[in-house]
Amino acid sequence: MVYLTWWLLAYLCGAFPFGLLIGQVFCKVDPRQHGSKNIGATNVCRVCGLKYGLLVLGLDLLKGFLPVFVGSFISNSPWFLSLTALAAVSGHMFSVFLYGKGGKGVATTVGVCLALFPKILLIGLIFFVFAVWITGYISVGSIFLVTVLPMLLLFSEKISYMPLTLVLGGLVILKHKANIERLIAGTEKSWRKK
Repeated sequence: MVYLTWWLLAYLCGAFPFGLLIGQVFCKVDPRQHGSKNIGATNVCRVCGLKYGLLVLGLDLLKGFLPVFVGSFISNSPWFLSLTALAAVSGHMFSVFLYGKGGKGVATTVGVCLALFPKILLIGLIFFVFAVWITGYISVGSIFLVTVLPMLLLFSEKISYMPLTLVLGGLVILKHKANIERLIAGTEKSWRKK
């Protein structure tokens, strides 16, 4: 019962739509109606500016980090922490406060990984930065990050979290379906100055 309650709290924590709240309170805009129509940090940055985008990034990251970090005091079992992580990220992606809709889950995924395997995450983020630098697309970096994490775990003592990263990677890629379509069509927005 304690575990189920914690997973529900992790989901609700992840489900809180900080991007929407910050967009409406500070910028007087609904991110769902502008740019990529997403409530995540990347779109809030485009719509509201860098400082608000970074604020959303930090808060969305904490939505993943805190449930897993605090949950580790309840149990250090990999399956318990994996389900806690999945609940938090699923909350962000499929928020009860947004009628089952939500963000793409990248920042929240980074948050749970930071709590579970920070050193491996750091290597993954190097791949992320490299991919964005080469291509100019945040979406490519995000997809590259969640693709490389399971491979990095394969060669580490944290291999028990590999199933989690495979599931989260699949969900993140699924949430990037529209981005992938725009990349193929050549209409995806780049962060490079034209």
